[in-house]
Amino acid sequence: MTELGPVAWPPAPIKTERLVLREPEAQDRAAFIELLASPEVHTYLGGPRPRNELEREMPEVPERWPVSFVVDLDGAMIGQILLRRASEHRRPAAVGKADLGYLFLPQAWGFGYAAEACAAALDWFEGVLPGEPVVLATQDANVESMRLAAKLGFTEVERFQAWDAEQWLGMRVPVTPCD
Repeated sequence: MTELGPVAWPPAPIKTERLVLREPEAQDRAAFIELLASPEVHTYLGGPRPRNELEREMPEVPERWPVSFVVDLDGAMIGQILLRRASEHRRPAAVGKADLGYLFLPQAWGFGYAAEACAAALDWFEGVLPGEPVVLATQDANVESMRLAAKLGFTEVERFQAWDAEQWLGMRVPVTPCD
C-alpha cells in the first residue's frame, strides 16, 4: 500500500457530530497497542500481535503515515481508519485504487462510530480526489463489516479465497452529477 498521491497531509482534523478524525499523537500509543493486541479486533484479520512485541516496537508517536486517521471520541482514541493506494492486491480489480481499512476497539462497537467515521473519511477523500473509486476487502464471515460496507455504498465486485477464508471485495464508485 502506498500514499494516495498529490494529497496534502495531514489535513485539518475532520469533525463529525460525535467524533474527530485526526493525525496520530503520542497520547494514542496505549490505544494502538490495545487495538493491535486485541483478539476480538483481529478475529478476521489473522489474529492479534503479541502485546510485549508491540510494547517494544511501537514508536512514541504510532502509525504516523499519510492517510492514517485516529478516530477520537471525547479526546480518546477509539479506532483507526486507513485510506491507502492498493499498489499490490490479491485481486486485480483493486490494484491502483484507494483501499479503505478500519479498526475499532471492542468497547466502541455497536454505537455507529465506524459508520460515522468511515463516511467522514470517504467524504474527505471525495473532496481531495473527486471521482476516484475506493475498494474494501473483508472476510464474508465478518457480518458487521459486510453490513458497514453496504451502508457506506460499497457493492460486491467479487469473492475470493485468501488466508484460509472466503473474502469479499467491494467497490464504492462516487456518484458524479450529470451535466
